[in-house]
Amino acid sequence: MVELLFEDIFTLTRIDPDGKKFDKVSRIEAHSEQFDMLMQLDVNTEVYPMSVGDKFTMVLAPTLSLDGTPDSGFYVPGGRKSLADKFEYVMHGKLYKISEESSSGPDVKVEIYASFGGLLMMLKGDPSNAANFELDQRLFLLMRKV
Repeated sequence: MVELLFEDIFTLTRIDPDGKKFDKVSRIEAHSEQFDMLMQLDVNTEVYPMSVGDKFTMVLAPTLSLDGTPDSGFYVPGGRKSLADKFEYVMHGKLYKISEESSSGPDVKVEIYASFGGLLMMLKGDPSNAANFELDQRLFLLMRKV
């Protein structure tokens, strides 16, 4: 069984908050239901159109193998079932930065940054949700509308 790094249902609140910069890519901003996380994510909206108010499940996983076998880094064609079969939009990338806000107190937030071939993600929330992440970790982002 695949051990997921993160999973939650998000509601899309804003699209391109800083203005549209690319024709086929939009930066979405979404909030999660269970863990109260904020996510900014670049999505190829030509391939996967999204609208404000959309609800979607977002998963971060270290591998697509259903048995949890680590990813080899190579695409192997074949009829093997994978975690990607359960989702509509999948990206492969690398976690490149984990930082905590400098403010102290009970409201300290952690920010997790990943790059998926130049499409960026920032996930911000409670530090306990970042326990499974490591710097330079390869991961898959999978999304499915609810």
